[in-house]
Amino acid sequence: MNFVINRKHIATTILLISSASFAQNSFDAQFNFAKKLYSNENYFDTVTELKRLLFFDEKGEFNYEANMLIGKSYKQGAKFSDAIRYLTLAEINAINIDELYNTRIEIIRINILRRTTRRAINLLDILETDERFTDRSDEIKYWRGWAYMFADDWEQAAQTFAEIDTTHVLKALAEEVDDDLYSVSFAKTISYIIPGAGQIYTGEYISGLLSLGWNVLWGYLTINAFVSERIFDGIVIANFLWLRFYRGNLQNAENFAQEKNMVISNRALNYLQFEYDGLKP
Repeated sequence: MNFVINRKHIATTILLISSASFAQNSFDAQFNFAKKLYSNENYFDTVTELKRLLFFDEKGEFNYEANMLIGKSYKQGAKFSDAIRYLTLAEINAINIDELYNTRIEIIRINILRRTTRRAINLLDILETDERFTDRSDEIKYWRGWAYMFADDWEQAAQTFAEIDTTHVLKALAEEVDDDLYSVSFAKTISYIIPGAGQIYTGEYISGLLSLGWNVLWGYLTINAFVSERIFDGIVIANFLWLRFYRGNLQNAENFAQEKNMVISNRALNYLQFEYDGLKP
């Protein structure tokens, strides 16, 4: 009788082990299939397959890997909020320092891409002050430099890359862009003094000369009206013509500088996207 019972126990144990082994092999195959879909840039099916895997993986053995890959897939589809949500789940399920660090860097890279710079910088500050990641300071600085570039703070970006290497290619690029940028405050300030000077500073010569000419004309007519004791005419010309053109001159100087800076920054970012060979957000 005991022999029969033992045989039943052994058979049950073998069946359970076989079932667990089959399930594990099935999960491995499903995850590998999802990775293949991801490598083929089939991100929608990757997410679907991995969510199915997470549903059936009752032991949670793939919680880190699956959530990490789902987050990356959503990132490729520019669904950044969804990406961060699943990367956060991956971070919660990280079982070692490398996994924890990798998920945090992925979240930082997404914040850089969607230009939530303050959040990216805060997360980088946390990593930089964490003693567990002291050996990764250069990589942390690298992503900090990218955050500054996406925030159009090219001067700070150059300083950050210089802390990694004074000959860093991105340091040279950031310095070049910073040198090419126009000073918005300077363009506006000189326009206060000489109408049209801000436009001329930004290369808009015709606009600058026209602005100067109109301001000289209306200024002359205003002064002439007051000198001729045509007070009412002087007030009308000053308030409705001269001041209008004077304010327009200030606004144009500021707008031209900002527009030119946007063109310069976008040109640099396009270069980084299509020609730079290093790691990108």
